[in-house]
Amino acid sequence: MIFPDTIRVSARQVRRWVLTAGVAGALVAATPLPADAAVSDTPEQLPTFNGTVRATAYAGNTLYVGGDFTSATAGGKTVARSRLAAVDARTGALLDWAPPADDQVRAIAVAGGSVYVGGAFTSLAGADRDGLGRLDATTGAPHDTFRHRVTGQPYALTAANGRLYAGGTFTSVNGVPRARLAAFDLGTGALLEGWSAGADATVRTVVAAGGRIYAGGSFHRVNGAAGTARIAALDPESGAPDTGFRPRASYVTHAIAAGPRGVYAAHGGPGGRVVAYDPTGATRWTLTQDGDPQAVTVLDGTVYLGGHFDKVCRSAATGDQGSCVDGSDRRVKLAAAAETDGTLLPWTADGNGISGVHAMAANPGLRKVVAGGAFTQINGTARQRLAQFG
Repeated sequence: MIFPDTIRVSARQVRRWVLTAGVAGALVAATPLPADAAVSDTPEQLPTFNGTVRATAYAGNTLYVGGDFTSATAGGKTVARSRLAAVDARTGALLDWAPPADDQVRAIAVAGGSVYVGGAFTSLAGADRDGLGRLDATTGAPHDTFRHRVTGQPYALTAANGRLYAGGTFTSVNGVPRARLAAFDLGTGALLEGWSAGADATVRTVVAAGGRIYAGGSFHRVNGAAGTARIAALDPESGAPDTGFRPRASYVTHAIAAGPRGVYAAHGGPGGRVVAYDPTGATRWTLTQDGDPQAVTVLDGTVYLGGHFDKVCRSAATGDQGSCVDGSDRRVKLAAAAETDGTLLPWTADGNGISGVHAMAANPGLRKVVAGGAFTQINGTARQRLAQFG
């Protein structure tokens, strides 16, 4: 379904109409938004950052961010924040949590009062850490129980089942062969030698959902198994590929999100596309863009996507350099679609720049969505590299 310009409205406008409709002078109670309704497309006030935000993770009312930045600005004051920072997601205030990393942070996961980070760093909060570390979620202090030597880099982290799952470019952990996938015990911090998943090329995303670990990237096989190219479901206990999930992904998977109806993958390709898969791996719907989506998240029946696209195509057909063949709707770096069928929603939060959005996350408790990346504006208003919608 295509929304003509004459009826294109934002979720913010819908709320305003609900609040102000009725007899003159009367204020009626706001009614719940229907399923597949989006959060406001006007971003809240948050700190700004002087470098790309590449990782976002919520833990209750706290939003943790990581990336390439070395400072943050809030309330007109610029302070040091070396590739890691925390924000009060309710008020937008920059928090004191500020453990420094000496190089890029690409992944964050939060569990049990700890923040796990992965990336290219060799020093974390003043301690030697080889691209992977554990920090206290309140103080930022490093934990000595989680020290590992990693050959290569972690690109993605997720915590579930008492374990931390990691994906990336690494080929060993502590001298033990680990082909781009590994799992650690959250209690002891130990590498789990019985978890046997291994991919033949880069893993860019790992997500825990529905009793599975979903991994995505540029790989062609996990554990040599057919039907595992670019996105695969793994057993959380053994790491073995789950043969009940057999998608047919033709292009690299940049990100995965899970919702009540299945999983959603941000794929590259000619243009780029977000694909909705059911629990068997069958495709439910596809939404095509003129550039790669690089992040995806789900909240209240809406799938949010971010990347370096400028348009959402009206069909799956793409031409030279991923251009939309059958018409398009302008959505710059951010868009929203109905979880049910992939219908493009009128939610419009246009970003700017070239590389756009690199990370997204949702907070169901606060009903907020966050996007991090290299953008400096949303809908023409300054929002340097971090934007939260609620």
